[in-house]
Amino acid sequence: MNRRQFIKMLGAAGATLYSGATHAANRKPPSAASPNSGDGEHWPNIVYIMSDELAYYELSHMGNPRIRTPRIDHMAAEGLRFTQALAGAPVCAPLRCTLMTGKHTGHASVRANDGGTPLRAEEETIASMLKNIGYATGGFGKWGCGGRDSTGVPEKHGFDVFFGYYDQVHAHSFYPPYLIRNSEEVELAGNRGGRTGQTYSHYVIMDEALKFIRANKDRPFFCYLPITPPHGMNDIPADDPAWELYKDDEWVEDADVPQDAKNYAAMVTMVDRNVGQVLELLRELDLEDNTIVFFTGDNGGQDRFRSKEHARGYFGPNVNPKTGVEFRGGKGNLYEGGLRIPFIVRWPGRIKPSRVSDLLFYQPDVLPTLAELTGAKTPDDIDGLSFLPELIGSRAAGRKQQKHEFLYWEFGSQTAVRMGKWKAIQPKKNAAWQLYDLNADLSETTDIAAKHPDILARMKEFAEKSHEPVRPGTFTTRTRHERDRKAKWGSSRSETDNYTEKVNRITEKNLIPAEDATSSSEYSPK
Repeated sequence: MNRRQFIKMLGAAGATLYSGATHAANRKPPSAASPNSGDGEHWPNIVYIMSDELAYYELSHMGNPRIRTPRIDHMAAEGLRFTQALAGAPVCAPLRCTLMTGKHTGHASVRANDGGTPLRAEEETIASMLKNIGYATGGFGKWGCGGRDSTGVPEKHGFDVFFGYYDQVHAHSFYPPYLIRNSEEVELAGNRGGRTGQTYSHYVIMDEALKFIRANKDRPFFCYLPITPPHGMNDIPADDPAWELYKDDEWVEDADVPQDAKNYAAMVTMVDRNVGQVLELLRELDLEDNTIVFFTGDNGGQDRFRSKEHARGYFGPNVNPKTGVEFRGGKGNLYEGGLRIPFIVRWPGRIKPSRVSDLLFYQPDVLPTLAELTGAKTPDDIDGLSFLPELIGSRAAGRKQQKHEFLYWEFGSQTAVRMGKWKAIQPKKNAAWQLYDLNADLSETTDIAAKHPDILARMKEFAEKSHEPVRPGTFTTRTRHERDRKAKWGSSRSETDNYTEKVNRITEKNLIPAEDATSSSEYSPK
């Protein structure tokens, strides 16, 4: 079955969901004046594209010598690129919770990375906030904030439609037997799970996202694209157009380079093409000037495809290719390698092109930013701060940019606090706190806690105040959730799922191995 046939098969029911027709009666004026306009007809559309595990230095405009991302590079040239955007957590599920709810991990309901821990029933999200003021809301990709039959499913948290994967294990395969739309299964023809099949899931997900944008061109919409590539099994069709950009590259022809590494690069370039598809559709629909588009990664990079020659991974996701300066650690820990993410924003006529900002912020700040942008009311229990003035300028926003005094993270037995240039981290339970000056020591190699006890004391005090016991959501039954987890391999194999990934093992002097930063029980490669 090709993509065109699949879209036709979805039929009128899907179109009704995408048009948001059942929610039209709930439209109401914004609760505050939008910096963009005074009426709902001209509220800005919002597209938020988040590529799963795409690292800070895996984009060609950042100097990566192998991976090609021409459309994302052009987007950065046309918009604003941030150098200090940080994940709300170093792994998939918790960061998605912080993004959606505006809460840091000391207050978040999802702190484990087990693939199914749900949001609580009453929690507001970006989608519910925007839906309340009349936005059509669609999500396409990997949810990660609650499995089926839980309090955390996206359609109970403001999404008119969510299409893709609810569970993170399910999302490892690009050839699962089915995807999920609003908790119901949508069969993918010719797929049995695992690494081969007839219907490449990411193509279907992207087609549905573009269909949502087209269906809602005459009303304000929020299109959330937490797409799975390049994470998961490194699979991409051999005839994908991305390969054309690598046809003359010697390393692609090198038999000593793992095929999965070659696939990974092509998957990033496929994502690059998807960004171009979104921007081209907005231009075609004459929505470009009234749509703000975000492109980002989810958590810090993982040093994949390591070897003696490439100790920090074949593509150097956490190594500046121009200077050789490294981010310590990576996905799964709270050093900079686990938190630093690419973050680009484009809005023609509103955001000046070719700008680079060093504003320090993290994913919990996205919700209040979109609230201020649209005039929506923010929930009372968020930790984030809007960075709208940094996006559109203080004059357009009507105020100066506010900055965090502190940022906070916890994951498993790890805790970290940021205060301006200072980074404090307790890498595991009962371990001594470490302190780094990131202006002087971006690689976090020299612990200066003993030299600045007063600074460390302030940061530790904030950490103590920031944590509250976790209160996750609940399941009515886990039957369908467990079915989704098993769908990763489906009927393609009979043995227990043993497709695993390893955390970073760093041997360079003064760089902590990941096993010292987090235990295997805390970091699950979901």
